Amino acid sequence: MKSTHEFVEKFNDTKRKDQLNKHRQGHNDPAKKLPNKRH
Repeated sequence: MKSTHEFVEKFNDTKRKDQLNKHRQGHNDPAKKLPNKRH
């Protein structure tokens, strides 16, 4: 297993990315979502 420090760094990075994704997705509010490309 990797060192605790590496684990914490990865955990914090993942948490930060989750926050960005939630912001991008408008917190499950369709009106706040950024427009997506339609496929």
